[in-house]
Amino acid sequence: MSGGAQGGDVPKTGAIRAIARNLGWMLASRGVLAVLSLVYLAIVTRTLGVEGFGRFALITGASQALATVVGFQTWQIIVRYGTGHVEPGGEARLARLFKACGLLDLASAILGVVLAAVIIRTWGEALGVRPVHARATMIFTVAQLLSIRSTPLGILRLRDRFSFAAAADSVTPVVRLIGAVTAAVVLPSVTGFLIAWGLAEVLTAAAYWGALARTGDLRLLFARGTGVRDVVRDHPGIVRFSLATNASSSLGLSAKQIPLLLVGGTVGTASAGAFRLALQLAQALTKVSQLLARAAFPEIVRAVAAGGLARVRQMILRSFLMATVVAAFAFLIVVLFGHPVLTLMGGKAFGRAYPILLWLAAAGCIDLVTVGFEPLLLAANRIGATFVARVIGIVALFGISFWLSPSLEVIGVSIAVLVNALVVALLLGIATWSLLQAKPSVPA
Repeated sequence: MSGGAQGGDVPKTGAIRAIARNLGWMLASRGVLAVLSLVYLAIVTRTLGVEGFGRFALITGASQALATVVGFQTWQIIVRYGTGHVEPGGEARLARLFKACGLLDLASAILGVVLAAVIIRTWGEALGVRPVHARATMIFTVAQLLSIRSTPLGILRLRDRFSFAAAADSVTPVVRLIGAVTAAVVLPSVTGFLIAWGLAEVLTAAAYWGALARTGDLRLLFARGTGVRDVVRDHPGIVRFSLATNASSSLGLSAKQIPLLLVGGTVGTASAGAFRLALQLAQALTKVSQLLARAAFPEIVRAVAAGGLARVRQMILRSFLMATVVAAFAFLIVVLFGHPVLTLMGGKAFGRAYPILLWLAAAGCIDLVTVGFEPLLLAANRIGATFVARVIGIVALFGISFWLSPSLEVIGVSIAVLVNALVVALLLGIATWSLLQAKPSVPA
C-alpha cells in the first residue's frame, strides 16, 4: 500500500510523542495529587492514629474493592471500538457506543449499591465497620459507586483531550485536602473523613461530566433516537472484550485492595493502618504505571489498526527500557527516603511500616517495568492471556498470604503482593513476546 511506508514511522516518532504528550498531562494531574495526598494523609493519620486510620483504611479499601469488582472499564471499550468512528460519518455509531457504555456504568453502579447494602449489613463488623460508622460507610460507598466517570474518561481519551481529564482528576486531591482540614477541625473522626472522601468522589465525577459538556460529546451521548441495540452488530466481539477486560482489570485492581483486607482480617486494624500508609506511598509507582498504560493504549490501538503488530515492536521496547530506568530510580528514592516520610506523615508509630513499604515498592516497580504489555495484548485482542495472568497472580497472592501471614504477619502479606506482581509480569511478558514474534499481523 502506498501509504504504508509513510505511516510506518508513526509508532517510532508521532506515536511516541503522542504518548509523551498524553502522559505529560496525566502526570501534571497526578503530580498535584501526589503532593497534596501526602499532606491530607498526614492530617488523617495524625488525627486518627494507627488504630483509627486502620479502620478508615479498611472501610475505604473495601468500598474501592467493591467498586472495582462491579465496575466495567468502559473507557477501554470506548477507546478500543470508538477509534474507527471518529472520522466524519461515524457519529451515529459513536453515539450508540457512548450510550451503551454509559448505561453499563449505571447498571454496574446500581448493582454495587445493592451489594454494598447487603455486605455492610451482614459482614460490616468483620470488615472493621462499627455500627456507629455504618451510615457514613454506606454514604461513602454509594457516592463512590454512583460517581460514574469511566465513560466520560474514555470519550476524553478518544478525543485526545487529556488536558481536560487531567483537570478533572485534580479535583480529587484538592477536595480531599480541604475536606481533611475541615474534618480535623469540625468532626475529627472516621465518619468525618469518610464524608470528605465521598464528597471528593462526587465533585470529581461532576468535573468529568463538565469537561465532556465542553467538548460537545455530551450532546452526542444523550442524543435522542439513538438506541443501543445495534452496538453488538456495529462492533463484533465487543461483548467478549467487555467481559474479559472487566474481569482482568477487576482482578488486577482488586489485587491492590485485597491485601489490605487480608491484613485487617488476619492481623488487626492497627497493622492495617501501617500497611495502608505504606501501600499509599508504594502505589505512587503503580499509579505511574497505570498512567503510562492509559497514555499508551489509544496510540497502540491506532498503531495496530493501521499496520499490525510489526509497527509497535519498537514502541513496546522503548516503553520497557524507559520504565525500567524510572522504576530503578523510584525504588532508590523509596529506600533512601521511605522511612523519614512515613515517620513525618504518621509519627513514630508508622515508622515500623518501612519494611512493608520496601516490599510493596518493589511490587510497584515490577508493575511499572511491564506497563506496556497489557495494553498491547488488549489492543491485539489477546484478552484471554491477561485474564489468565491475573487469575494465577491472585491465586499466588492468596496462597502466599495464608502461608506466610501466621509467622510473618503483615510482612507475609507484603511479600505476597510482590509475588503477585512477579507472576503477573512473567505471564504477561511471555504472552507479549509470543505475540510480537507472530508472523501474521493481528487485526484490530
